[in-house]
Amino acid sequence: MRNSPAIGLSLLVLLMGSSGVLGSDFKRPANASPLPSQSGFLSEFRFGLSAQDPWGVEGRDGSANLTGEILFAKPFTASDLFTSYFIPRPHIGGSLNFDDRTSFAYAGLSWTVDVTPNIFVEGSFGGAIHNGKDSSHPFSDRQAVGCSPLFRESGSVGVRLSANWSLMATIEHLSDGGTCSDENRGLTNIGARVGYTF
Repeated sequence: MRNSPAIGLSLLVLLMGSSGVLGSDFKRPANASPLPSQSGFLSEFRFGLSAQDPWGVEGRDGSANLTGEILFAKPFTASDLFTSYFIPRPHIGGSLNFDDRTSFAYAGLSWTVDVTPNIFVEGSFGGAIHNGKDSSHPFSDRQAVGCSPLFRESGSVGVRLSANWSLMATIEHLSDGGTCSDENRGLTNIGARVGYTF
């Protein structure tokens, strides 16, 4: 399996956020903005823009994507904050490329950890289907991303602007993990998203 800087960064961001709260009993200050209650089926909607693989073939001309994601409520809740961090939220999403390069849809699980009352980190893991190339071609403006479906990992750092709105920076990586193509390099996208929590 090929090493990926995005996978490492996603795990590092998640672990750094976890260590900040695991070392002490984290409690929200009385004057902090309350988090919205998680009731109902939907938890959060996110939308934003991302740069398409800035270090690769598809991003050499500054290609960009429109992104959207829906997070569902946790399947069950925990009575304490520490345990709740281990319960993921299921998600579905997609990324539409503006330049007729690789677009994809994905689904998976997301783990969100509060670092402070208003700052959080997040890691996610799942799978994606795409319309990209499965192998390299000379003079192609498409990256060889391997077979479909692919693995998808992401890491985010975010800030809560209010009880409902948040802003986050995200890096995501798609790859077949070396399972179906020796030519696979995958895609690594970076971007910003706005989230609305129901």
